Amino acid sequence: MSAFDAENFLKTLTTQSGIYQMYDAAGDILYVGKAKNLKNRVSSYFRNKGLNNKTLALVAKIHKLEITVTRTETEALILEHNLIKKQKPPYNILLRDDKSYPYIFLSSHKYPRITKHRGAHKKQGQYFGPFPNVTAVNESLHFLQKVFRLRDCEDSVFNNRSRPCLQYQINRCSAPCVELLTAQRYAEDVHNAKLFLQGKSDQLIKNLAQDMDQAATALEFERAAELRDQVAALRRVQSQQGIDVGHGDIDIIGHTEQGELACVHVLFVRRGRMLGSKSFFPKLSLDQNGEELLESFLMQFYLAEHHRDMPKEIVVSTLPSSVQALNEAFSLKAERQVSIQASVRSQRAQWRMMAVETAEQNLKARIGSRQNICKRFESLQKHLQLKTLPSRLECFDISHSSGEKTVASCVVFDLNGPLKSDYRRFNIEGVTAGDDCAAMEQALRRRYRRLLNDGPQPSLSALHEGKNKKIDKGLAGMLPDILFVDGGRGQLNRARAVFTELEIEGVILIGVAKGSTRKAGFETLYIESSDCELALDSHDPALHLIQHIRDESHRFAITGHKMRRDKARRTSKLEEIAGVGAKRRRELLRHFGGMQALERASEVELAKVAGISRKLASDIFASLHI
Repeated sequence: MSAFDAENFLKTLTTQSGIYQMYDAAGDILYVGKAKNLKNRVSSYFRNKGLNNKTLALVAKIHKLEITVTRTETEALILEHNLIKKQKPPYNILLRDDKSYPYIFLSSHKYPRITKHRGAHKKQGQYFGPFPNVTAVNESLHFLQKVFRLRDCEDSVFNNRSRPCLQYQINRCSAPCVELLTAQRYAEDVHNAKLFLQGKSDQLIKNLAQDMDQAATALEFERAAELRDQVAALRRVQSQQGIDVGHGDIDIIGHTEQGELACVHVLFVRRGRMLGSKSFFPKLSLDQNGEELLESFLMQFYLAEHHRDMPKEIVVSTLPSSVQALNEAFSLKAERQVSIQASVRSQRAQWRMMAVETAEQNLKARIGSRQNICKRFESLQKHLQLKTLPSRLECFDISHSSGEKTVASCVVFDLNGPLKSDYRRFNIEGVTAGDDCAAMEQALRRRYRRLLNDGPQPSLSALHEGKNKKIDKGLAGMLPDILFVDGGRGQLNRARAVFTELEIEGVILIGVAKGSTRKAGFETLYIESSDCELALDSHDPALHLIQHIRDESHRFAITGHKMRRDKARRTSKLEEIAGVGAKRRRELLRHFGGMQALERASEVELAKVAGISRKLASDIFASLHI
């Protein structure tokens, strides 16, 4: 029975609009909601029947309930959104989409640069977009550079060119850096690119056709041929764009739900052209229906991101009851009229149907994927003869190039698949180059000692026995049921030694060794010890799960190693020497003409460089000849 006195609270509750916040006994937020009529909405949580299990669980935890009265439903909607974003209540729908959308940026330079941009609009110039993904931006940039040959180089590179670069050689730039064309001609190309980005392709083709005729009349046949090719390229783009009606900026949103899972699919139409789409999978909370799901999605999708593009029109599959409040909130943010519609005709109706069908298909695929993952976990449980289904798997792998810049990866899977928020990388230092077993041992020790040190000091074996509730809550959930190490007996023995040293019990250790052919399907599994081997059939779901987590760990390790290696190769050895700043590095390289000559120089020769003392020359020489 809840400690909250709902009966007396509801007697004095107002019927005005506002928001309500539910808290548990510890004072932690549980849920934030808005209501047009606070008394009616809050009363619905305390009915005697008709509540689902999740709502009953929430009500049982309520210890305190606070309300905030607002003048309008719009104010309540905006306040609810701000509180959800700030407090992240566990019983609310939370949309995870914190990535900013990419734009095409045209600088304000005399010879403008065209490039992709993501983030705040701080640079001087024009921004076109946003685009739904980077692929759409790259395709547009590729087309613009091919047709209008605009530069994409940095201003610092542009200002110091003495001859055309490779982009000019492959006809992707007109080389304004060395003035191979006039500023007026380049400005015309920029203007045409703007027309294309603004969706005015018909006007652009008409203008280019007129210019082509004029060039041909003036006997400028090379120029006329260039314009002819531009017109032909634009017409090909128009023919390939199957959805091109008018010049509207519209988002079309379709949604569906099944059980506790839901999918919301968004189609992005800008200047009459569909630029792309994206699916979201928010989790349904409490007894929310599709209308409430869509309302929550719209609020978070358009109000959470400061730089989110707000189209003039939003077409939805179901009209939310608070559509008027949403319209007002969106119009307030966009500083212009924004309309949300559900009753549409012709092309908009087809788009809406397309969005709904895509949402339904993607949700089916996601449910099927989850069921497939569960089958893999169940098969693994069967082969390992476990009493309960494993819920957390971890896998470690090592990556290096002949021992250079070794990186270890730790990837985590749960019953939903990869749990990327728990992935970790470890830069390995102090081991013999190429010693994968020592690298594995260091990574495992750092990973699990850190978990041990994050909480009270009793041994981690107590976690699985539930002896210490504080540790159990903070750390036991981070321990895997099964730990895979990519390798054979050597790696497995090191893992066992680390777990024995740290007194970690209850974790099954498995080494995944590639077969003699090193092909997928021929792996040998070493379970707990190097003497216990298991070879699964290549079609076994358990083996597919092991291959998946092993390959993901391998990918994550290689990515980290490449980043670390590339960073090291971009870094000069001089940057690591104390007392050698940017000015002295510049003087040294200028004096000797490059790193090779600098490394061959003696201490006496180094001391002759301006600003380099004898002691510093000795330090530089020693650092370069370690």
